[in-house]
Amino acid sequence: MDNKKQKRTDPVDPYTTQVGGTHYASMVIQPSEFINKNNLPFAEGNAIKYLCRHKQKGQKQDLEKAIHYCQMAIDRDYPDKKDFLEEAEKEKKELEESYKESRRQTEERKSTEWTKGYNEWKKNK
Repeated sequence: MDNKKQKRTDPVDPYTTQVGGTHYASMVIQPSEFINKNNLPFAEGNAIKYLCRHKQKGQKQDLEKAIHYCQMAIDRDYPDKKDFLEEAEKEKKELEESYKESRRQTEERKSTEWTKGYNEWKKNK
């Protein structure tokens, strides 16, 4: 069998038909065709889909969904480095405070042990 990509032989173009509803029928190009031919990622594709159909189908909720998918793309591609750095600084400060407290306790223990040992030595002298 030839491994070359086979062309469709059936006359049905998936971009000229719609399964379930007619909200894309009036559009010059269906969002799915635009999304697939431009190899858009999931979040961007869904944002386009909801933007295109909001007047014919979901209205305000579709616009809210489009915004939600745009926020997903922003979060995926442009994570807020400031939050990461702030969190790292906070952890660093906590570790420094913990280290200082540990050192203080160690010095206190040494002092107490030394005093105890000195008093013991003095008593046995």
